[in-house]
Amino acid sequence: MLDRFEIAPGCAEMWAVVTTGNGGYDKLVYRQVVRPVAGPGELLLQVLAAGVNNTEINTRLGWYSSSVTAGTDATSMAQSDKAEQKADGGWNEATPFPFIQGTDCCGRVVAVGEGADETILGKRVLVRACMRPQGYETMENVWMASDFDGAFAQFVKVPADEVFVVETTWSDAELATIPCAYGTAENMLHRTQVKAENHVLVAGASGGVGSATVQLAKRRGAKVTAICGASKADQVRALGADQTFDRDDDILARLGVDAVDVVVDNVAGPSFSTMLKLLKRGGRYASSGAIAGPLVSLDMREFYLKDITLYGCTAWDEPVFPNLIRYIERAEICPVLAKTFALKDIAQAQEEFMAKAHVGNFVLVPPVPDT
Repeated sequence: MLDRFEIAPGCAEMWAVVTTGNGGYDKLVYRQVVRPVAGPGELLLQVLAAGVNNTEINTRLGWYSSSVTAGTDATSMAQSDKAEQKADGGWNEATPFPFIQGTDCCGRVVAVGEGADETILGKRVLVRACMRPQGYETMENVWMASDFDGAFAQFVKVPADEVFVVETTWSDAELATIPCAYGTAENMLHRTQVKAENHVLVAGASGGVGSATVQLAKRRGAKVTAICGASKADQVRALGADQTFDRDDDILARLGVDAVDVVVDNVAGPSFSTMLKLLKRGGRYASSGAIAGPLVSLDMREFYLKDITLYGCTAWDEPVFPNLIRYIERAEICPVLAKTFALKDIAQAQEEFMAKAHVGNFVLVPPVPDT
């Protein structure tokens, strides 16, 4: 099953986590594999730190399959009892198992393929995880660590055009919190055209994407209302939320109908219909996830009589990642690093991630290569 990762005589090797199929934590195999080589137009990066995200867990679980109707938690429990391979686990297509996950990468450029800019050698960089190889006129996209090998390894090769030098005093682990969570959050705010005069409601505000959305919406000058667990409210307010509500509160009773301009909601599930009631006429709803469940109840009258616009957000728009690099270098945002783990402890990291007791992001740190 792991043949393509076998180390042939004379090949350099590296430590990596290979995800072997849909299922539980036993599908995460920490082992030595062949080290990639940069091809034409590619760069080879030494991975300095790699973030942990919902998308890697969803992919391992096969949650993107249309046959799955439960939230991430329930799907995780089911898969731990009995692994079930999903032919459409990559949303209507197969996931390329076995492969190396790891969507977030802070790395250092150690080799340059033919045609790539050699002046980038030695630079510390972030990788734009959502790539638009056919250009920005189409929504077609590919993701590092979903469509090809990612950063849960000592080295990763990536297209040179998707690598961004970043000049900052942030640590490697702090930088590794940025790509997926902040890119996804900035994309939703960009699509919904959030401005200073807007009131933005953020569901799941203590998670990686949610805490990034709070910061990035506040950076735009918006009023931010956040939904999170009561024990995390102080931390979420410290990130910029003007007010917080507990996830068990009656938000509709507290805020009232027609209260907000924009909803950013990666929770979905049973609360979806309430979110539309909270939106003003002409309001905008954006989502890039559904951790509480992908199937929702939609009253079409609420949707069309209020002229609501729904934004599904997966493909990142062109300005999104360059914006984030500028925000970092101008100290306009800050990292929310909850905890770091050794790469070999990925199962422990994902298990703690699923417990949802943290605010912000978890990061894995690979061992330093011998050469």
